Amino acid sequence: MIVFRWILGVLGAFFAIGATVGFVLFIAFDSKIWLDRARRFRHWVWLIGLFWFNVEVWGRVAWTIWHWGK
Repeated sequence: MIVFRWILGVLGAFFAIGATVGFVLFIAFDSKIWLDRARRFRHWVWLIGLFWFNVEVWGRVAWTIWHWGK
């Protein structure tokens, strides 16, 4: 599970940096395409965060159900 968290953490950080850099480039050059890219990266960050949350919660639910009667 630690490897899973690290992979999602690194991917999330990568996309967050991409969103930040894209937004800074949009502010600096007033280019609409960089705003669109920053939004797309931000959406990926949300997707990764929600995926991580779902796996953590439902993994714990599955673990609890599996070990319920033991």
